[in-house]
Amino acid sequence: MEESIFQPYINTRPIFKMDRDILRPSFVPDRLPHREAHVDQLAQILATALRGERPSNVLIYGQTGTGKTAVVKYIENEFKKLEGGRMVHYMYMNCQIVDTPYAVLQNVANRFVENFSQRVPFTGLSTDRVYTMLCERLDEEKRIVILVLDEIDKIVTKNGDDLLYQLLKINEDLTRAKLSIIGISNDLKFTEYLDPRVKSRLSDEKMVFPPYNAEELFDILNQRSALAFDNGVANDSVLRLIAALAAQEHGDARRALDLLRVAAELAERAGEDHITDQHAQRAKNKIELDTVVEAVKSLPTQSKLVLLGIVSNQEAGVDRLTTGEVYGTYKELCRKTGAPVLTQRRVTDLLSELDMLGLIQARVKSFGRGGRTKEVQSAVPFLEIKRVLEKDEFLAPVRGYRPRLQTTLI
Repeated sequence: MEESIFQPYINTRPIFKMDRDILRPSFVPDRLPHREAHVDQLAQILATALRGERPSNVLIYGQTGTGKTAVVKYIENEFKKLEGGRMVHYMYMNCQIVDTPYAVLQNVANRFVENFSQRVPFTGLSTDRVYTMLCERLDEEKRIVILVLDEIDKIVTKNGDDLLYQLLKINEDLTRAKLSIIGISNDLKFTEYLDPRVKSRLSDEKMVFPPYNAEELFDILNQRSALAFDNGVANDSVLRLIAALAAQEHGDARRALDLLRVAAELAERAGEDHITDQHAQRAKNKIELDTVVEAVKSLPTQSKLVLLGIVSNQEAGVDRLTTGEVYGTYKELCRKTGAPVLTQRRVTDLLSELDMLGLIQARVKSFGRGGRTKEVQSAVPFLEIKRVLEKDEFLAPVRGYRPRLQTTLI
């Protein structure tokens, strides 16, 4: 029988002693290092639910990877441990995934429906009708519903604050059930755009999660590595290096855990029995490249054409381009692909957006009386980016494209 290509990898000794999901941000451990005070504060606010009373609404702020989601999921597990927790219905929803008012109301309502035929359909009803059905479902018995809306700012940015207004006034329309909201946001300023009535009701209580420092990240990694690996696989010096790398990026615990997991996977693939500093550095480079690749894949077609023009010139040896040179290459790519040509002003806006994403560097350069222009160059490995762009079927006509070298007279 022919040997499978997987055979060499099956026979390697696994570096993980347990499920590698322990090193994913979604895993909630029995203890959350350096978030004990936040867990206690939130527990005090929500404890009134166990007495049948509606807790205050809570708004939780903090940058990505500061433990906000972990804390609210930890609290959910604690409710499940209690006998009296049965009357408390704790529901978590990510508003980046469930991102319309209809979908949020429909999801909440269907949590209280056992008969499939009575479920709220995915589409086809007005939002007001779904709201009425939600009230009917909730009020079938006495209960306290705690609704966690993660990335709450995303649904406000996309749809306005009508959904929040409905959810915050729902207790006026309920007689037996009560609902409280926990909102989680990375954006400290998103409440500035809310109606004053929504803002005041939503912010009964506020919690701010500060970034972790390197020492705190080390403690988190130390706890998880003890669960994930045998002794000696990840020594303190490697964990401190990974903690330091993550601390440079706003103290992001998700970043630290991803670095440790990817470093362990790289060591495992190499057949090694412990993680080294080299594995950690390679993991950092790999994660950064993966992030860039995903960002490039999600770009609109016009932005991809602009970026392809820049990286194609860089491949041909032209490191720095003026806005006019970028536009000239862009127009040629549009002609070859059949895409509509945007104005130079709009392409300049797209360059600014690519600069904000960190995919290019666009610096204003002055020529004295000759005026000013932007000097543009790629900020990421251009060959990798070109390979990603050329996988787009729309860009098939320009695979292997080489721009005509341009000369700028100054």
